[in-house]
Formats: sequence, C-alpha cells, structure tokens
Amino acid sequence: MRPEILKWNDLSNNRKKFFLKRSESDIFEVMDSVSDIINTVREKGDTALIDYTGKFDGIDLSNKDLRVSKKEFKAAEKNLPKKVKSALEYAIANIKKFHETQKPSSMSFDEIRPGLFAGERAIPIESAGLYVPRGRGSFPSMLYMLAVPAAAAGVKRICVITPPGDNGDVDPGCLYAAKLCGVDEVYRVGGAHGIAALAYGTESIASVDKITGPGSMYVTAAKRILYGTVDVGLPAGPSESVILADDNADPWKLALDLLVEAEHGSDSSAVLITTSSDLAEKTANYIEELISDLTEPRRTFVSDVFKGYGAIFLVDSIEKGAELVNAFAPEHLQLKTKEPFSTLSLIKNAGEILLGENIPFSAANYVTGVNAVLPTGGNARTYSAVSVRDFIKYSSVVYVDKNGYEDFKDHVITIADYEGFVTHGNALKLREKL
Repeated sequence: MRPEILKWNDLSNNRKKFFLKRSESDIFEVMDSVSDIINTVREKGDTALIDYTGKFDGIDLSNKDLRVSKKEFKAAEKNLPKKVKSALEYAIANIKKFHETQKPSSMSFDEIRPGLFAGERAIPIESAGLYVPRGRGSFPSMLYMLAVPAAAAGVKRICVITPPGDNGDVDPGCLYAAKLCGVDEVYRVGGAHGIAALAYGTESIASVDKITGPGSMYVTAAKRILYGTVDVGLPAGPSESVILADDNADPWKLALDLLVEAEHGSDSSAVLITTSSDLAEKTANYIEELISDLTEPRRTFVSDVFKGYGAIFLVDSIEKGAELVNAFAPEHLQLKTKEPFSTLSLIKNAGEILLGENIPFSAANYVTGVNAVLPTGGNARTYSAVSVRDFIKYSSVVYVDKNGYEDFKDHVITIADYEGFVTHGNALKLREKL
C-alpha cells in the first residue's frame, strides 16, 4: 500500500474535512449501541460485564473473579522476562521524575490588598479509574503513563480496567507496571461496558470520581455519553500523528516514524506535511516497502490507515504547513525541519511536539518522561497531555481581617445594589445591627 501524495490546496472542502475530522466521524455512528451497553451495565452489573466480555472478546469470565488476584500479580512478576522488567523500571523512573515536577504546593496565599488574603488549596481527587487498552496489543506503557501522575497527585484509590487476554488473564507487563506504580486494584474488563462499570459501579467494581485513558471509538463514545455523570478526562481516542518536514529531512526515518502510530489500528491517522515533492515520493516508496515486510495484523492496520485517514500532503511553505498542523491539532507531532526550534514558534495546537531526527514517536510513547496519553480528534486545541494536574482539584481560600473588611465593604454593597441582590447587600449593611 503506497500512501497518496496530495496537494492540500487542490483538495475539495469535503476531502479536507474528512482528513481533519478523521475517526471522530466514526464515533457518532456507534453512540446508540454504546448507550444501550451503558444502560445494561447500570441495570445488571457484573452479569452484564461477563456477558459483554463473552460477546465482544470471546472470553468466558463466569468462573473468574473480575478483580486480578495477588497470586496473579506474583506470577506476572515471576514469569515476565528480566529484560522487559528492566525496561519498564527504566521507563517508570523517567516518568516519575518528570511528573514529580508537576506537583503543586499544597497551599498558596497572597495578600491582594491590606487585610485581604486569597489563595488556593490543592487537593487530590479521591478515586480514579484508569483505562488501559489491549485489543490491538499489550500496553503496560499506557498503565504507567496514567498511574504515575495519579499516584504523584496523591489519589487515594487508583484502579485499572483492561480487557483480558485469550485465557482471561491480564497482560503480565501491565501487572508488573501496576505494582511498580503502587496499584493493586486491577480488573479484567474493558470496552464501553468497562467504562460504564467505573461510572456507575457494579457488585465487583466500585464507581470512581474520574475516568481517564485512551481507547477505541466505543470507549470514546462511552465517555462522551457519561460526561456529566463522571469526569471522563481528556478526549483520547484512536491514535494519530503528523510530521512536518522540509527537504532536510531523511525520508527513510520519516517512513519509519509514520508507521508508529498507524500500527495501532485501522482507525488511526498518520500524516506527512512537506514542502518537498521529492521527499514525498521517496517517503511514500519507503512506506510501501516497509508495509510489505509487516506481519498481520499490523500490515492490515497500517494499510487501512493509508487508505483512510493517512496521506502525504504537499504545501507551499513551512509556514503554510504549520497552519495545516494547527488545523489538525494532532495528538503526536514531529518537526523535522532545518531549524526545528524556529518552526516550533509557529505551532499552536499539538498534544506533544518532538524536535529533530533523534526522537521517534515510540521513544516519547515509552521513556522520555513526558506523558503519552494525549488529546485526539483535534482536541489539542483546548486539552493537554495527562498530568498530575488531571488528578488534583483546587479550592479557593480567603481570609480577611477587620481592616480588609472595612476596605471592601462599600464596594460590595454598591455592586449588590446595582445587581438587585438585596440579601447580598444586607449581609454587610446589617452586619453590625445587633
């Protein structure tokens, strides 16, 4: 499968919208069926979770506890290859070091005027449910990207849901990562039904205050529907990547890097934006060569991406390319230009921005310290990467002494009278009456 090379300015408005919207358009097609799943879980609890796991995953959980046992945690640690454990330990150490820098002071307080003090108190949320996907691979990296900031924030109860494997077991890499992050509450359930369980609770799974984590269009749809019932965090759906490159970039490396997010699934997006037609042709040829060497199911996933939401776009200048990047507002972005730091100043919308030739998407997905759970579907316009801040709420705190009170008293009364709120003003006018 060879990617299309298209001149962006020559595309129709509908074609442009197709690429910019990407898999977000698919999510709306499953909303009704997902709504039915949520309602069934709410009514039938664990029974619905077991039924849906059998229906969607082909796995019978009727004779298994939904919660992973301590014995399974121990077996995972024992059987996981030493090399894998070492890599997870290395990655988690980096993630912890970066996220520790995000922790706010527990209390800030400033004197706004003489006698008037105002500040904020940072308080961790009580509970968080982390969604770790599995259908297209094993993702211990997603587990630690979510669990590390939650733990650093001080969340009291952190639980994980993740789809079970063929025999009903949870991926051992995920269990070892959970242990390293201090998480021991893990459930073998996923999909929209798992999200519903976290929102409403079942016999086995207590409800949580917040749900976060990437997933399929069904998971994303479930979170959209449950918005307002529970905090569903940032919109994190099917994977997507954009590379902005000039003629200084290496087409072989471009091809390698474009396949990284594409292999997550057929609904992913992978886009190269470049000023160079020669670079575009060489990159497309390399992509075709690399796809032919892939085994299933990755070959199908990547091929489908470049038949769907993936392409190479030619633009007239890097400035025009940056405008297109900002329109995409991608989850993952690489800047492979002669002066990447200069190009960086043109970028307004991106979940993460990787600079230069030496940082493939996969490195940032795993070990650099930054969080790889990022907003998708253009939501990088207003959302940021998962961080410690996602698991903290802030309460405003005010203290006023007598002098401060006398200073603002007349102003409060004046505004209250203007707005017509009688008791607002009386709280000050009549305060010294008795």
